[in-house]
Amino acid sequence: MNWGSFSAFLHMGGYAFYVWSSFGLSFALLAFELVQLSLRKRTLLKRLGQIQKLNEHRGNK
Repeated sequence: MNWGSFSAFLHMGGYAFYVWSSFGLSFALLAFELVQLSLRKRTLLKRLGQIQKLNEHRGNK
């Protein structure tokens, strides 16, 4: 498609709501996934640290 102006580009030939809402939803879901992965990694590292401390404590007895 060829748009005559930036405003026409944003309007997307009458489909702007569908186009931009799909982009927005996709971005929001990707951001949510990155946050969830970060939280899972933090939890996993914390648990592994606890296990390591427990194993070190048991090894000293």
